[in-house]
Amino acid sequence: MAISQTDHSSGLIGRLPRWSAAVLGLGAVTIWVALGGVTAEAATTVNLATAAPFAVLAGTTVTNTGTSVITGDLGLSPGSSVTGSPTVIGTSFVDDPVAVQAKSDLTKAYVVAAGDTRTATVSTDLGGQTLTAGVYFESTGLGLTGTLTLNGQDNPNSVFIFQTGSSSLTTASASSVVLENMASACNVFWQVGSEATLGSTTAFVGTILAADSVSLNTGATVVGRVLAQTAEVSLEGNTISVPTTCNTTPTPTPTPTPTSTPSPTTTP
Repeated sequence: MAISQTDHSSGLIGRLPRWSAAVLGLGAVTIWVALGGVTAEAATTVNLATAAPFAVLAGTTVTNTGTSVITGDLGLSPGSSVTGSPTVIGTSFVDDPVAVQAKSDLTKAYVVAAGDTRTATVSTDLGGQTLTAGVYFESTGLGLTGTLTLNGQDNPNSVFIFQTGSSSLTTASASSVVLENMASACNVFWQVGSEATLGSTTAFVGTILAADSVSLNTGATVVGRVLAQTAEVSLEGNTISVPTTCNTTPTPTPTPTPTSTPSPTTTP
């Protein structure tokens, strides 16, 4: 696993040893590897605006073979061809003002995700890694073979952003993204500079923001969103579900108020 540190310091801070800046509270970013995990600077969530309710959003076409179930809205603009009759548990907006606005907000969200400050560079294959909240980058594209674990460190608002620059995202068959310690699918984003391809039976998590197209092979599932700016979204018997519980924090259990015991009545 290749990890590199992004230096956000300057002046005196930039000349201090890493541990000195941390002790002095000067805000130096430290990335370290411990017990197979990676810790990085906290990222800021990506505002999807009107694109948030869409499980599938495409530019040219949405094609489907087999039985695909989309829980959330389906949108298409400027194209108008949806083929294969996927089941949409939501509303379909095809080449109408709602889809146009959602595509506009998708473009803005893509720019934000692509421009967020990088806190770590990861190896091309994310399989076998455990990552905490941060912005992760790989210029030659990202792949996934096996399991990627995202550790929320008991913070339901922890944010994970993966950037591929102008490259692609590809997962192998039967690969998976696993959430632990309160990490939320609401706050996982994949900025893909070209096309994204999920291998058959991949269990994927997060919102894919693709510049071009997204293809899901047979049986791949997504808890998140599949959003393609300029080209098609291709489905083959897939399940895509927009996360329904976002930015939630545990509700503390109230302490019961003690009930006073009534004094006994004296019998004359």
